[in-house]
Amino acid sequence: MVSRPKRAPRPGFWFDPRLLIGLVLVLGAVGGVAAVVAGSDRTTAVYAARDALIVGDRVTAADLELSQVRLDSALPLYVTPERMPADGLVLARTVAAGELIPVSAVGASADAGVTTVVVEPTDALAEAVVPGAVVDVWSSPQNGRGEFGPPAVLVGQAGVVRVLEPSGLSVAGVRRSVELRVPREAVAAVLTAIANAAAIAVVPANQPLGG
Repeated sequence: MVSRPKRAPRPGFWFDPRLLIGLVLVLGAVGGVAAVVAGSDRTTAVYAARDALIVGDRVTAADLELSQVRLDSALPLYVTPERMPADGLVLARTVAAGELIPVSAVGASADAGVTTVVVEPTDALAEAVVPGAVVDVWSSPQNGRGEFGPPAVLVGQAGVVRVLEPSGLSVAGVRRSVELRVPREAVAAVLTAIANAAAIAVVPANQPLGG
């Protein structure tokens, strides 16, 4: 009887726990990177001012630009394409060029609380006082002795509509006037200052809009 050769014993299964730990670490790192990348892609289109805007301006989507930003919980505070009416929005406050448009800065209809007045500053205008600029109007009341009291802000954050150049045959010594967009409740104070010959100064509040 022929005897069969004995089979070599199969090697037993061997497992190194360090391999599992290494695999878990690699997968965790990959998942972390993926989460960071996914989080960085969660941006939303929000309208921003292409040029600076002043109170009372009506803007449509064509007047603005879209910026991809990540706002998370602050998103409801800004104007998105879904919130832009077809006939546009009206600025309730000044918005600087490049600034995201806050919901609080716009309204759906023209603001009846805004109007325009013309003032003639006592001193020469700064170069930054141009149409579209944002300015503060200061006044110093005149007392009975021809002296002026301490200056105070008469109107803050007014919008310059236009600068009126002197006209006529003789313009020497004639100062330029400024048409301003101001809240209606400030008109009485402005007209009172003009009527009482107060010294008036128009001071740039920031850089010229759109410049």
